[in-house]
Amino acid sequence: MKNVTDSFVSLGHWPSAGSFGFNTDILATNPINLSVVLGVLIFFGKGVCVSDLLDNRKQRILNTIRNSEELREGAIEQLENARARLRKVEMEADQFRVNGYSEIEREKLNLINSTYKTLEQLENYKNETIHFEQQRAINQVRQRVFQQALQGALGTLNSCLNNELHLRTISANIGMFGAMKEITD
Repeated sequence: MKNVTDSFVSLGHWPSAGSFGFNTDILATNPINLSVVLGVLIFFGKGVCVSDLLDNRKQRILNTIRNSEELREGAIEQLENARARLRKVEMEADQFRVNGYSEIEREKLNLINSTYKTLEQLENYKNETIHFEQQRAINQVRQRVFQQALQGALGTLNSCLNNELHLRTISANIGMFGAMKEITD
């Protein structure tokens, strides 16, 4: 503190017609500098009002708040749009899922029906094959029975017939063939 009072006391001892110099004592020159700066600010700062600065600052803050509110409203609107799109996509996904299950069930039924028809055709083919084989077997048995009966009949005829009866039977048969030929001509 002594330096501060010494600097004010030394102001009174300054020579009036002396040289200009710098005082390097910071504590001594600081109150002088502050008083000069305040005097200049008060004198020249009358046009610059603190309330104008505060009003400008208040306006910038209000504009920032207003912009923030607009951005928030835009973000809320975008969020609602995104939610609506999400609901729509979820509904479409559910519809695709339901359609997919329906398509799977339809394909399953088609496959079952197709398999049933194929099995039915195979059953019919099997039955036709069995019937054909039965008819063939019956025909073979008939042919063998007929051949055996014919051989038996020929054997009986050969043992019972003599040459004269044999020639008369051949002549009768030739006559029958001749009569049949005349009818057809």
